[in-house]
Order: sequence, then structure tokens, then C-alpha cells
Amino acid sequence: MPDFDLVIRNARAVTASDLFDCDIGVKDGRIVQLGQGLAAGAREIDAAGRHVTPGGVDAHCHLDQPEPPPIRMADGFDSGTRSAACGGTTTVIPFALQQKGQSLRDAVADYHRRADGQAHVDYAFHLIVSDPTPTVLGEELPALIREGYTSFKIYMTYDSLKLDDGQILDVLAVAREHGAMAMVHAENAECIEWLSRRLEAAGRTAPRYHAHARPMLVEREATHRAIALSELVDVPILIVHVSGQEAVEQIRWARAHGLHVFAETCPQYLFLTAEDLGIDDSYEGARCVCSPPPRGRENQQVIWRGLADGLFTIFSSDHAPYRFEGGEGKHPGGEERPFRHIPNGIPGLETRMALLWSEGVMAGRITPNKFVELTATNPAKAYGLHPRKGSLSVGADADLVVWDEREFVLRNTMLHHDVDYTPYEGMHLSAWPAVTLSRGEVVWDGAAFRGTRGAGRFLRCGQPTLLPRRRG
Repeated sequence: MPDFDLVIRNARAVTASDLFDCDIGVKDGRIVQLGQGLAAGAREIDAAGRHVTPGGVDAHCHLDQPEPPPIRMADGFDSGTRSAACGGTTTVIPFALQQKGQSLRDAVADYHRRADGQAHVDYAFHLIVSDPTPTVLGEELPALIREGYTSFKIYMTYDSLKLDDGQILDVLAVAREHGAMAMVHAENAECIEWLSRRLEAAGRTAPRYHAHARPMLVEREATHRAIALSELVDVPILIVHVSGQEAVEQIRWARAHGLHVFAETCPQYLFLTAEDLGIDDSYEGARCVCSPPPRGRENQQVIWRGLADGLFTIFSSDHAPYRFEGGEGKHPGGEERPFRHIPNGIPGLETRMALLWSEGVMAGRITPNKFVELTATNPAKAYGLHPRKGSLSVGADADLVVWDEREFVLRNTMLHHDVDYTPYEGMHLSAWPAVTLSRGEVVWDGAAFRGTRGAGRFLRCGQPTLLPRRRG
């Protein structure tokens, strides 16, 4: 009987802190030994000196999220987790969205129904709190936190989702009392509405005006306010999808004053610019409508610097998959809509890891260790999944990626999502996963998807472990 179910030979193992050569022994879906010259496994993979990292944890993605008809997300848990696996991501954390007037627990039950038996890799849920009633705040949310839903998102924009400052304070107080992580979408809704009305009155409704309605100061003000609210309650927060220099400056100020403010950014703020929304009134720019919008090219360097120097804790995709053609996505009802009615979001779950390894690690902007920290270890810590996830260590799940460093041109036809485009079409990349393992099973072999629908398990999350809570 072999000592191991699987041995990965000749790995150049990368963790958030170390880089070392070893064999990796796997049994019952977990890493059980790291060492040189391990005994034989029932199966073996020769990494041949290539980098091996923990599987990615995409801590911000949207799958099968309820939408008002005729809009529908292109990816559910089947296609979404299939594309995740092919891109090196082995854990996803999408959102259980509470509609206004809906029980938060009913929202979670609905999301379980959407996910059950569909996922190819493991998954957990964030909550979206859009209606913080006394019952939600006093009963449902504390109970759900105890049951393993230890993170939730607060919106400061979108009429159907946004909370006012008093409601945000109430929700943050629950996070403080019960040890949850509060994520904040920071954009000033009133400024966006005022600007949108003025643009519409002037006939400026093409996709490119989406960026005009959401300038950096809209994100800056809301980020400043979110930081102040978290300081008042004395609770850590995580500002999601940070796009611009002005918001970055607010977060640096907060860190310099000892506040526990974490930050996340996404590929669109490294690789897209406002010009991708269009330089004329063509509707093609609808493909890249997302919020916050991509900024100017010079702003990309600010985001790269924040990734390298530790300002950003997490690098997520914010995968929000809508098809461009047809009537269910970027053309609601088959029509070209004014910018404010174009579904917000772009696909990116499958490309997140390769983009950052290619343009970050291979281009010398970040170290391999920083890559692992941003894409796997810190997301797992922030949302209570570490060290089971995001770790290349004894006892961790054998979620692993063997990297193939080679030149190629990215095409949507290579990808495995159900979206009919990628905003990164035509990019020259230099790395892609050669093998992805989920709990020791090959789900991507470098040429074909090999996962099994329903093999992904739901994960109950513990308390965040990035930093200790301040009490007082």
C-alpha cells in the first residue's frame, strides 16, 4: 500500500513567506508531508522544478445572483467554478444577496439551493445585508455568523442595496460584537445620482459616461466616510474593489493612524482604463462597465505600488458575468441602454491568477510570495478559512497549482466561463496553470477540465485571523 494517494515531485513550493524545493505528499485530500525524496504515491505528478502555489481563493465573485428580469448572470455555480478551476482558483466566496423586505436567512437558503450539487471546487458565502431590520440585526445576522457566515458586504450605492450611515453603524456594531468581517462598497450614491441626471439631461448616455458619473472623488468621499464609521464603532473593515489613487490615499491615512482598514483591488484596475469604456459613443464600451470604473493609465501604477508595498490585502476578481450579446446581459431586452441601466460587472474569475502571475511575478513587479499572499493566504485569513485554505502546509487541503510559464495570447475561446467575451482579449501573457488540484484531485490538467460537478463542498467560515480585534 503506497504511503500517499498522490506525490507531487520536484516542486518549487511557494508560500506567503517562503520559497523552497520539495516533494508534496497528499493523503485523503490533505497535505500530509513536505520533504525530499518522499516514498511512492499511488499517483504522481512531476512538477519538474516549476512553481507550485496554494490554489487561489477568489474572495469576491458573483455567481447566479438574482437579477431583475430580463437580466440574468451568465455563470452559475457549475460554469463559474469550472472556469475558476481552469484558472487556478480552488475556493470561491460569492454573495448571498438579501433583497429588501426579505429575511436574511431566506436569502442564504435560496443561495444554497442555487449552489447545491453544482460546484466543482469548494465554496463559502458572504452575506449582502440590504435591509438591516431589528430582526436581522438582533437575531438573524448574529445567528448566521455563529453558523459560519462570518463576512458580509455593505453597499453605499445602488438604490436597491445601499444603507444610510446610521444603518451602516448598526451593521458594523454587529460585526464588532460577533467578530465578523465587514466589506464595504464605497461610492457616494448621491453624487453619482446628481452627476447621472446632469449627463442624461445633456444627452450623454453612452457607456463611456459611466466613468464620468463615478469620478475618483466619489470613491474618495465614501472611503473616507466608511473609515470614519468604522473608527467610531472601533471595528476593522475591508474596502472592496479599490480603483483610484484618491481612495488609496484615504486608506494610507487610516493605516498611518493605526486603524484596521484592509483593502482589496481587482484586475480591471491594473489592466483596463477609462478608454476601454469607449472613446466615442459606441456601445462596445458596455463590455467594460463596472463599478468603480477603470481609471486613467497613470492610476494603474498607483494600484501596482499598493499591491507591492502591502496597502492591498487581497486581490480578487469581482467576477460579475453578463453576456454582451443577447437580451439577458449588457443589452437588457436586446436594447442598447443608457449607461446607468447597463448591468455592472465584467468576467474575470478564470483570468485573475494568470494575469497577476504574468504581469506581476514574471514582470518583476511583485514577488512570488506576495502573489500567494494576495491571491490565497490573505483571503483565507480574512474570511476564516486559513490554514485549511490558502496554505501550502501539512494539514492544509491539497488545493495546489503547478504553474506553466510560457508565452501565449489570451482569447475568450480558451476560457471556460459562459460569458461571450473577456475584457482582456488579445493580451500577451506568460503563465497559466499546468495543473490545478482541488483536495488532491486534478480538476485542470493544462489542456482539459477534469472536475466533477457537485464535488465542491460548502465551507463554514471561522472568525477572521488577519489581525486581532481591538476591544474596549
